Amino acid sequence: MAPERPVRIGVQIAPQHASYAGLRDLVARLEDLGVDIIFNWDHFFPLTGDPDGRHFEAWTMLAAMAEQTSRVEFGPLVNCSSYRNPDLQADMARTVDHISARDGVGRFIFGTGSGWARRDYDEYGYEFGTAGSRLDALAEDLRRIRARWAVLKPAPTRDIPILIGGGGEQKTLRIAAEHADIWHCFGDVATLEHKIGVFRDRCAEIGRDPGEVEISTGYTRRHDSALHAAEQKYELGVRLFEIPIEVGDDLGAVRELLAWRDGINA
Repeated sequence: MAPERPVRIGVQIAPQHASYAGLRDLVARLEDLGVDIIFNWDHFFPLTGDPDGRHFEAWTMLAAMAEQTSRVEFGPLVNCSSYRNPDLQADMARTVDHISARDGVGRFIFGTGSGWARRDYDEYGYEFGTAGSRLDALAEDLRRIRARWAVLKPAPTRDIPILIGGGGEQKTLRIAAEHADIWHCFGDVATLEHKIGVFRDRCAEIGRDPGEVEISTGYTRRHDSALHAAEQKYELGVRLFEIPIEVGDDLGAVRELLAWRDGINA
């Protein structure tokens, strides 16, 4: 019988409206607090606030995080597969994995998705296509990425965990069932219960044990019942909870969630 999967806490740092020094200091504070994973996102412009405000690129930031940190896992939530050749993505991920290695084992998580931010595509010269065509491309890209990992020298330090984000029932959940080590999906308790049921169906269709996949969801401290909702999602099988943070935010909600994690895992 497999051991019970522990609760983990991830924090997504918004790489916007801040100096890089501020972002670097926030990474250090979060690692010191004891979070399990630090995420950023793969966009070229701010997603909130001034759309023309400060913003930093994801992968160069991830490489810096790999060198800066020593314990925490990290990765994009999520990489946009449309922006880079898939074989290049594999090589970038392998390199960041090696940069992050401590005692020979890397800490990089390859979170990836099909992309959605139209401005990114238009201003950087990528073909936007349709939601369906981008998902089809993601499925093919993941096969190429895994094939490239198998032949790179040196090889990745470990089987790099793949995180797939999204809840689309016809395509995204099929891709997650085939490729994901972590599946990330947003929604309230009822929505998540339904999506988890569909995800398990997709796993059954390809003969995969859904227990092999860590289920992840977002967490925001918008109301007093937030922890109660987290407990309900825990009962559904969620084990990774991700909270968004920007430079300058109070970290009280992160501390609260970490204390809850420690109580659950005790």
